[in-house]
Amino acid sequence: MSLDTSSAASPAVSARKARRTVIGVVASDKMDKTIQVLVSRDFKHPKYEKRIRRSAKYAAHDENNEAKTGDTVEIAECRRLSKTKTWRFVKILKKSV
Repeated sequence: MSLDTSSAASPAVSARKARRTVIGVVASDKMDKTIQVLVSRDFKHPKYEKRIRRSAKYAAHDENNEAKTGDTVEIAECRRLSKTKTWRFVKILKKSV
């Protein structure tokens, strides 16, 4: 009886969900290895059909302190890193001037 480990391992890897990513603007980079990212979303009110803008701030882990205030960045959901950090910095999409 032989077990083929390669075929058993591949379904587990492909079954993993893709992590949620969002795009926002860095509001603060004053903390060490942490950035505050402001993410805005627009939607239509279900009853009144008016466009509404809502925003949220997320604390994201930035290991190398690459992102600076005003940069447009992409962040991804990850495991809990601290009391407030459940996101990690992925890349800079646009540098601030």
